[in-house]
Amino acid sequence: MFSAIFDKRHPQSGARPGTLVIPKEAPTPRIYMIRYRAEDVTESDVSEVDELKAAFDEEAVTWIDIQGYGDKALIQSIGDLFKLHPLLLEDVVNIPQRPKTEAYGDQLLTVVRMVRVDGPGEIDMEQVSIVLSKNYVLTFQERYGDVLDPVRRRIRSGKGVIRQHRADFLAYAIADTIIDGYYPVLESIGEHLEELEDVVVTDPTPDLLIELNQIKNRLINLRRGIWPQREAVNTMVRGDHPAISSEVQIYLRDTYDHCVQTSEVAEMYREMVTGLMNTYLSSIANRTNEVMKVLTIMASIFIPLTFLAGIYGMNFEHMPELHVKWAYPAVWITMLGTAAGMLIYFWRKGWISFGGASTTSRKQREEG
Repeated sequence: MFSAIFDKRHPQSGARPGTLVIPKEAPTPRIYMIRYRAEDVTESDVSEVDELKAAFDEEAVTWIDIQGYGDKALIQSIGDLFKLHPLLLEDVVNIPQRPKTEAYGDQLLTVVRMVRVDGPGEIDMEQVSIVLSKNYVLTFQERYGDVLDPVRRRIRSGKGVIRQHRADFLAYAIADTIIDGYYPVLESIGEHLEELEDVVVTDPTPDLLIELNQIKNRLINLRRGIWPQREAVNTMVRGDHPAISSEVQIYLRDTYDHCVQTSEVAEMYREMVTGLMNTYLSSIANRTNEVMKVLTIMASIFIPLTFLAGIYGMNFEHMPELHVKWAYPAVWITMLGTAAGMLIYFWRKGWISFGGASTTSRKQREEG
């Protein structure tokens, strides 16, 4: 399930710009570094910040992935080593931030939302910050684990063109993979909605309404992540930052198209959920109307019977019918005849049916 719609961790009012707020539950940072050229790749776990100085080697592209913010001093040391602007580092750590792209000198910060399916009906969303410079890319993630293994495999295998390009292509590949991660999530939601389409008509229950409302909330949160990403990617496409080449901007256009497509799909599913909720309410109303119709018909049948029983249930001495030999069966015949006549009348009007479609429905089908 998603957390609160907006639960931003921010410094106290009046704090100086660049103040970092690290939550107590934040995991200890894990740092993994991949350095590659066209000819080779090296990978290593990083335990000391000084090891990250290798990222300044202009002959290779370096990807430094930091997962977890649980050590404020370590995060600050990384910021000092790479000369990250205090406001940039604040946007990275003080989450959630609105997806965006901002330039800080020769560095470019792109904030995106990564989404994953986390168990049946559960969706996990976290912020990923991508810092692009000429020779390196830094990625900051809230928690361990991500959807970026396809990018790592492409680097290791040397397939494709990723090792033929510089750091800007790596940043594109990371952003594109994160955005493509929305497709399986949206597909799972779409399949679930298709399953609920029949249930909402045949078996509308309060639990179903709760489930539809939960899906709607998930789609709203997905939409809040997807729509700003369109603007963030478009800034990378239309901008003139020196860290992004014109060749990579062409690839980023495809990523922008994916943002547009996923946003349209999320909006379509949101409208579908709204339609299903309306169908649910209509089904409940129809079911209530059917129950009320049956009760009304039963009451209508018993009104004349109750009238007859009330008359002949009176204990007046001079009631001539009480002394007639066949009065009792005659009253029964009258009452049963009245009930049968009313049932036939209701059936001919199409208000009730006996084991099949009503007369009105049959006439409508025959005329159709």
